[in-house]
Amino acid sequence: MNTWRNASLAVTAVAVLALTTACGQDKGASSPNGQTVGDAQPAGQAADQPGDDGYGTGGGYGTGGGYGSASAAGDQKPAGQLAVWNSKKLGKVVTDSAGFTLYRFDKDTASPPKSNCDGDCAKAWPAVPAGSVTPAPGTDAALLGEVTRADGSKQLTIAGWPMYRYAKDTAAGDANGQGVGGTWYASAPDGKKAAPAAAGATAAGSADSLPGLSVRKDPKLGNIIVDKRGMTVYRLTKDSAWPMKSACTGACLSKWPVVAPVPKDRTAGIIKKGFVTFNRPDGLKQQSINCWPVYTFSGDIKPGDTNGQGVGGTWYAITPEAKLVGAGK
Repeated sequence: MNTWRNASLAVTAVAVLALTTACGQDKGASSPNGQTVGDAQPAGQAADQPGDDGYGTGGGYGTGGGYGSASAAGDQKPAGQLAVWNSKKLGKVVTDSAGFTLYRFDKDTASPPKSNCDGDCAKAWPAVPAGSVTPAPGTDAALLGEVTRADGSKQLTIAGWPMYRYAKDTAAGDANGQGVGGTWYASAPDGKKAAPAAAGATAAGSADSLPGLSVRKDPKLGNIIVDKRGMTVYRLTKDSAWPMKSACTGACLSKWPVVAPVPKDRTAGIIKKGFVTFNRPDGLKQQSINCWPVYTFSGDIKPGDTNGQGVGGTWYAITPEAKLVGAGK
């Protein structure tokens, strides 16, 4: 028994040391104003792989995918802070707080709202529960609603259309459900089917041709990190890297949406040390760079904007090493 216990303690110690090496060295004391964030895990960690029964009941949103069982819509986590992904192929697409695509079903109805996806269908297309959802910055909150499903659970709607995830989407940014069966489509922010902008209508560099996180040379700030839409990425000085804490909660997140997890292989030019995902107490999953939580700013309207720089003396764009730009530290 002692041998087993000693071995167990040794394994635990190695695990703690590995995480400390990633995020615990060369960090200052924790912020007294911060809120403790949950366990960190490697960014882009694969979810359960889809089953081969045609419905993907074991994949994407299975027990390893962070959304609980895919067997019942009521087991799925709410969408949290919605975001809009500007895809070159699909146009503007709504995602949940973890960066997963939200879909609509042609066999549903929006007026009145009604879901016609139950049973095996709901295993492949888990319904997004209503509640605990915040509209994406710049979108109409009045379009968000809910519908009562056949099992009595409440499902999120956008402009009356019930919202779903797809079991075979296993990573943030996946849109494997687009066009499935000629009836399933990624949802646009207005509840319509996502569609690409007319040729020439999308500004250069604003499409998803960019990596999930990369570096842009700003004429005033120098090299700074941007997301896949080309939007500036920021840090909050009240946060801490170890222990991992975020001081931006509640209403703050409406102005400063978290950056959803990004796989390491979808980055370019940025530091990879401490590139882990935060499981926040509020249920959101947030990317960190060099162990610092990172955000975008709702006041940035187009790629290249840096309107969040210096706001409140606490928000700053960051270098490829995740250091604060112009903060005097």
